[in-house]
Amino acid sequence: MFTGSLVAVVTPMTADGGLDWSAWDRLLDFHVREGSDGIVIAGTTGESPTLAAEEVEELARRAVARCRGKLALIVGAGTHATASTVARTERLSRLGVDGVMLVTPYYNKPPQEGLYRHFMAAADVSAVPVILYNVPSRTSVDLLPATVARLAQHPRIVAVKEATGALGRAREVLAECPSGFTLLSGDDATAIDWIAAGASGVISVTGNVAPRKMHEACRAALAQDLTAARAIDATLKALHRDLFVESSPIPVKWALWRMGLIGAALRLPLVELSAANQPRVEHAMRAAGLSLEERAA
Repeated sequence: MFTGSLVAVVTPMTADGGLDWSAWDRLLDFHVREGSDGIVIAGTTGESPTLAAEEVEELARRAVARCRGKLALIVGAGTHATASTVARTERLSRLGVDGVMLVTPYYNKPPQEGLYRHFMAAADVSAVPVILYNVPSRTSVDLLPATVARLAQHPRIVAVKEATGALGRAREVLAECPSGFTLLSGDDATAIDWIAAGASGVISVTGNVAPRKMHEACRAALAQDLTAARAIDATLKALHRDLFVESSPIPVKWALWRMGLIGAALRLPLVELSAANQPRVEHAMRAAGLSLEERAA
């Protein structure tokens, strides 16, 4: 069900801190038109830590109304607390989305047993399939493959997004989890190698600005045409790297602003891309063949 290029979509905002609903519609239409296989709403790239629960719900409602059935719709429901994660999962999973994504609890650094109970509690109330999300570089906790395998016994827990980027981790997850459990890469730079190793796709940042190419690269890799997949991916290598030259989503929102799709606003504590790094991101965009609008700095 969850396969190909699933884009961790940004949340467009206005200069006064509100959500930019017209830009949200443009982004949704852009991903349908350009062939994204799905989008993840209110993930890390969507600035989830700064979004109110009501805002996440409205983002999801509007996405369901506009493009349900045209691409997979996944919404981030995870927080650092089990009670709020359960409440969000129960509510968001009933809005018509195809899945919910649950990040490992951050800051409080639970042990593996705590992670297991946390995710099981949320999965118990979910009306749709659950994707686990492991990103140790941001959360300071690592969801180990043995724990993923335990969680995979729950009928609602169907996939894990692994953002470690280590190919050995991909092989370990696939070896320990039951047949049919879905592994998704959370790292654009190694996604093709992960798919070649058995992953079903990627939850992508690069797909925000190059959705067609990410879709085509994933499709080729899933068809075992690795020569074609790597040829496409080679044109995106600079984007994979430079969209993380500062904390994501700072660079990718600037890139989308240069493409004329959204405004440049982020919510504090994130700030606009530094002037020193703007030429670097622009160069990566041009190397990928993206069209940029001339914009005043």
